[in-house]
Amino acid sequence: MATWLAEFSDNFGAWFNQAWASLEPIMPNVAKIPKDFLEATQQTLYMTFWTALWSGIFGILLGVILVVTHDGGILENRWFYRILDQLVNIFRSIPFIILVALLATTTRFLAGTTIGSKAALVPLIAGVIPFFARQVENALLEVNPGVVEAVQAMGTSPWGIIFRVYLKEGLPGIVRASALTLISVIGLTAMAGAVGGGGLGNLAISRGYNRFQTDVTLMSTILILILVFITQFIARRIEKRVTH
Repeated sequence: MATWLAEFSDNFGAWFNQAWASLEPIMPNVAKIPKDFLEATQQTLYMTFWTALWSGIFGILLGVILVVTHDGGILENRWFYRILDQLVNIFRSIPFIILVALLATTTRFLAGTTIGSKAALVPLIAGVIPFFARQVENALLEVNPGVVEAVQAMGTSPWGIIFRVYLKEGLPGIVRASALTLISVIGLTAMAGAVGGGGLGNLAISRGYNRFQTDVTLMSTILILILVFITQFIARRIEKRVTH
């Protein structure tokens, strides 16, 4: 097995280098820096994965809390809902570039620096959580209230209603919200790159725009679009599977 993997890796590496070198006639600057593009793509995937993971966990948690505490919710608490709702609105409205500046001190404290992919995670997660939480809330509010009332009348606990009704019935909507959020995250990682976060966005600006290497900017854009299309494709397949 190990021998097969090593052979596959060598063959794939040789094919990749040959294919990348073939770009030289149309994208000469791109053909010279395959390692830079590989590293930038890895950084983009790194930022996307960890942002999606933590934003997904806390976004779903906040979304559920918003649904169960709003007027008529199974754990109705108007004051708590209004405070949390306003906090979500405030953080969701702050432009990402400004959020990066506002959280610079926090980023330095948590990551030890304000530059690089690891540092970019702090503003990325802080900016995406409220956005995803609102999307989850909207998805769960689409669940038939009659089903919630029927299960509640049977004496089911709030936790049971959350897991057996809201999250189960609202799963297709959550999948759609997750896809939309993930696409937004990919776009934000490109923006993070423009302020020193690394990734394809940083490569497009520092190498493509600043050095007038248009082909580098174009290839960075193409790779970002490929990530978006892959995300959309996977999300649609998952949505079809979970839709009743």
